This record gives sequence, structure tokens and C-alpha cells, in this order.
Amino acid sequence: MKLPFKLTIAIFTFTGLYACKPTNPNYNADAANPLYFSQSLNNLTDVIVHDIFSPPVASRIYAYPCIAAYEALLPAHPKQKSFAGQLNDLQTIAKPEESKNYCYPLASLVAFQQVAKQLIFSEDKMLSYETQLFKNLDTIGIPQKVKTQSIKYGEAVAKHILKWAAADNYSETRSAPKFSITNKKGKWQPTPPAYMEGIEPSWNKIRPMVLNNADQFPPPPPSPFSLEKQSDFYKETLEVYEAVKTAKQEEEDIARFWDCNPYVMNQTGHVMFATKKITPGGHWMGITNITCQTANANLMKTIEAHALVAIALFDAFISCWDEKYRSQLIRPETVINEHIDAEWTPILQTPPFPEYTSGHSVISTAAAITLTNLFGDNFAFTDDVEVKYGLPKRSFTSFKQASNEAAISRLYGGIHYMPAITYGVEQGEKVGAFVNEKIKLFK
Repeated sequence: MKLPFKLTIAIFTFTGLYACKPTNPNYNADAANPLYFSQSLNNLTDVIVHDIFSPPVASRIYAYPCIAAYEALLPAHPKQKSFAGQLNDLQTIAKPEESKNYCYPLASLVAFQQVAKQLIFSEDKMLSYETQLFKNLDTIGIPQKVKTQSIKYGEAVAKHILKWAAADNYSETRSAPKFSITNKKGKWQPTPPAYMEGIEPSWNKIRPMVLNNADQFPPPPPSPFSLEKQSDFYKETLEVYEAVKTAKQEEEDIARFWDCNPYVMNQTGHVMFATKKITPGGHWMGITNITCQTANANLMKTIEAHALVAIALFDAFISCWDEKYRSQLIRPETVINEHIDAEWTPILQTPPFPEYTSGHSVISTAAAITLTNLFGDNFAFTDDVEVKYGLPKRSFTSFKQASNEAAISRLYGGIHYMPAITYGVEQGEKVGAFVNEKIKLFK
């Protein structure tokens, strides 16, 4: 059961009544510390990992709360434009009452939390974090009347965004038919060890944020399936086979760093257990968080960046998944085990969906283009997103360098043929460029 919005007011009012803090004339500036939003984003990522959402679904869970946070903060930044009228079907959001005072940073955090809570499973984890967040905000000294009005405005924005989100066809796709496995040569088959069914075969039915439709940027078709040794497909398969067999330590490290498989199945004898990890989109939202902190971005810039990256990721997944279930291309692991080497295994566990195009190539490129547009071509950063999952930091001189490494990691890991990577990058470039072209956030 979803928590009622009024519970937020009850919790925050209760803590406010007993905080005994004097009113702070600088409460707006203090509440605008971007760390509050960064921590909220990180908490959402932790919940997404815990609840094991698939990469496409995770992109949806990031997008709507970040958009809500932006819209709730917008009245404090009159030079910036709303997403309303720029994102598909998003109507104008009611403005706050001019006669009342608000703490818009607080309203923004409330909007983020309220939307996020409706999109995940583990509401108890969200509520636990929210309680602590509001206790921390209580120490700022926001006047009680301002606090109450700000919460109400944040909740109003959240309701608007949730109503919009409810019409994106997500609910309808929950009852869509499962992907039907075919014995036709060259078509995708479930892969070991879990032989999971194909995830989200109807994701192209989800309403995009900016794209006109899911197939707006279709890549060229993959090489025709063929076991003839002179065929392009067979050569591409051998390339994957050799890439894994001759992988250097650095290539293995790159593959594992960008694995981003939210549900890796481990098998020991007859025992099978899962390892939970971050999704590809979650990795890039983490990079966005790192970037904003490195750039010392203010709260609006931080939320703007996260919202735009989340939008690019959302549409990139729709574009990519549209092609995956159109071409339904077989994975390298299946072809190699059946026709080349039965003992061969990829470095990474093969994800449970068709091969073409490479999801990480598409979404990483779209995210990198968005971040480059916001922070510049040669923005150096150290990516420590995977440290909590047992992997070391990696440093990059640009977002494009990072996205290129994410793309080629799929060859090193043995889960993609090279055309899926090459054309996936091109697909991501088109999605990212279109998002940046269509959304203008300054008047």
C-alpha cells in the first residue's frame, strides 16, 4: 500500500514542533545545499538496487522524481523554463500562491520523495531515509508556516507529475504478453545460468519523454545470421570469442567496471544465488552526481543536470529496446557454445534480452552527450560509483571517453558483437542530440 501524501506533512510537522530551533533568516540559502538532493538521489539508487528493477524500468524511476524536483524548485528561478510543453503530454503545472512565502528547495525535495515513493517497492526504506532527511532540514530553522506551505506545494507538483506518469503506458505493459521464444535460426534464446525470459519486450510502447516515437532513430539492421566462415556474422562472432580468450587484465577490469547487471546469478554446485548491482542508467546518474559535486554546482544546476540526463536515459532505453525486440538477435554466448566452443564462457553474465543494439552503448552515449552539453567537452572526473560494489575507481578526461569505454566493455565482456556497439553509439548520439535540441530550459 502506497503511503498517503499527508504523512509527509505529519512527520515533518512533528519533528519541527519538537526541534526548538529559532527561525533562520537564511533558511532558503541553507536549504538549497545540493547535498540534500545528492543524498536523496543516492538513496533512490540504493532502493532501486535492493528492489532489483530492470534497466529500462530503473530509467523511469529516475526520470519522474527528478522532473518533479526541478518543477518544484522552478519558481525560485524565474529565468528558467518549465518542462511543461517540452516533454510529451506534460501540461502546465500550477504555480504557487504569490501571497505566500515558500522554501522552494524544501518543496523540491518533497516532490522528489513523493514521486519516488510511488514508483518503487520498498517504501519502508524510502520513509526511513525521508524521516532522517526532514530531521536534518529541521535544524535549518525554516518557519513553521513556510514549511507547511512548501510541503503542500511540493506535494501538489508531485501529484501533477504522477498523474502524467500514470498515462505513459507503463501499467498497461505490466500485463502485456511475454516474449515468445522461437526456434528460428539466429533469434535470441535465454542464456545460462538462469535462462531468464526476455525482459520488457513491450518497452517500445512506453511514451517517450522527447522522442516522437520509439522507432525515430532505428539503426541499420544487424548482419544476417550465418555460420559460413566467410560471412560477416561469423567473423563478428569469432571476434567476440577471441576478445574473451585473449583479454588483458585492463580489458577485464573495464568489462567488470561497466557490467551494471542488476541481477547477476551465481551458481555453486546446486546452489544458485543472486548478486544485486547498479543498473547502467544508475551508473550514469551516479556520474551526474559526481559531476555536479566536482563542478560545485548549485542546487538548480544539480537538479537540472539530473533531470536532463534521466530524460536522455529514459528515451535512449525506449529507442534501444525497440530495436532489440525487432531484430531479436541471438547472443554470442549461444552461438559460440553451440557452434564453436561448448566450454567458452563470457567474462560478464549475458543479460536476459536480445543482443542488438547494445543498451550500454546507446544509453551511455546519450548521457555523455547531455553531460557534455551541460559541463563542456573536457570535463575530467573520477568515477567511484562502483566502489560500493567492490570495484575500484576509474578516471576519465571527458564524458565521451567514459561512454566509449562503456560501449567497448561489452565486447571485452563477451556479451555483444561489434556492430551492436558501433551502431549503438550512433543511436545514442542521435537520441542525445535530439533531447538537447528539443529541451530549452532558459527563457
